[in-house]
Amino acid sequence: MLKKSKIPINLNLNVRGLKQSATLAINEKCNQLASEGKEVFHFGFGQSPFPIPLPVVESLRHHAHEKNYLAVKGLFELRESIADYWDRRQGLKYTAEDIMVSPGSKELLFLLQLVYYGDLVIPTPSWVSYSPQALIIGRRVNWVKTHRENDWRLTPDELESLCMKDPSRPRIVIFNYPSNPTGSTYRVEQLKRIAAIARRYNIILLSDEIYGELHHTGRHISVARYYPEGTIISSGLSKWCGAGGWRLGMFTFPPDLRWLLDALSVVASETYTSTSAPIQFASITAFQENDVINYQLKQSRRILRAVGTYVHTQLTEMGIHTPIPKGGFYLFPDFSDYKQELSQYGIHNSDQLCSKILSDTGVALLPSYDFGRPTEELTARLSYVDFDGADALKIAHSEYHNKSLDQQFIDQCCPRMVEGVRRIQQWLSAKKLEHVR
Repeated sequence: MLKKSKIPINLNLNVRGLKQSATLAINEKCNQLASEGKEVFHFGFGQSPFPIPLPVVESLRHHAHEKNYLAVKGLFELRESIADYWDRRQGLKYTAEDIMVSPGSKELLFLLQLVYYGDLVIPTPSWVSYSPQALIIGRRVNWVKTHRENDWRLTPDELESLCMKDPSRPRIVIFNYPSNPTGSTYRVEQLKRIAAIARRYNIILLSDEIYGELHHTGRHISVARYYPEGTIISSGLSKWCGAGGWRLGMFTFPPDLRWLLDALSVVASETYTSTSAPIQFASITAFQENDVINYQLKQSRRILRAVGTYVHTQLTEMGIHTPIPKGGFYLFPDFSDYKQELSQYGIHNSDQLCSKILSDTGVALLPSYDFGRPTEELTARLSYVDFDGADALKIAHSEYHNKSLDQQFIDQCCPRMVEGVRRIQQWLSAKKLEHVR
């Protein structure tokens, strides 16, 4: 009989203490609770509710037989279509040689930090995986303050204040908008000022524009227009195309950073090798001009704008501050005005807040601590996608083709969003009333 192994568990110091990604963990937690028969409102996990556009699905079906390993940097025809897409959408001139495709932009972010020696600068709050990736690799993370009064946006002054402390230090600044987790975005004058500072300090600006096509009015502007020589654009199919499980992302590099693209390609060749061939062939269609895709995208923006506005209005009426959502499908509610009432029930930080809301109401939110905020801050991320996107698209087209999406549409298409928000409202009202008593 074999003896139980006594090999000691020795983890790399950079990995010790790290948890599973918060967004994936909350999804698994919700699924577990649902399997136990509990009603759960999925306001924690951020996944597009809309189906993949039919032309893209048909393209995948047509290319299902593709079985060969493709180029490490990605299928040439796909990279050509992505370059053309940036020209049409943003007026940015790239070639296929400026683009690298991977199994998700998350992988490219990791490789970028691995090959480039420099600090990672992250505005807080930020997406949950930026900082853990840096810690795994052993990079120093510099958090840049943002403020509720400015809708948690990175300000040029805060960025310059950080850079002035060591002007020549190599840095990658991650710049994500429309923002996950706040839903806010930037005006042109703000982008120009940030671009000027990035140029002054020779910063590599990683512009994470994965939610760009989900700007609620279709007016997303890439900062690469104002700092083309130093901006890497990160994007993919997961959000605007609803294809998160396809795992296709891309980085678009300026010619001046071709050496960095080549370095990523070398490491990729020794790790994931290449991205799924059928997915790459199918994705060519996604980045080409297509009336069906454009129409679905337009309707998706309408719906997200209506749902986001509804939830924002309800939270505001409760006395919960949150930025007005401008893109994507997130809100960042601040429960600070209920601090005194919540403290009476042992709620002193965002983790306790979200745990209590989930246990008492069934509504799953993500604590802001996972997004780089101070532990004691009573903020959270709310994802407003707990509805059937396919049904919403059909109804928006058939019944609301020539009129705005009103409260009746929200009630009809998004009953779980309505009920989840109502439960939060009842929970807060009860806490406030009990405190008064």
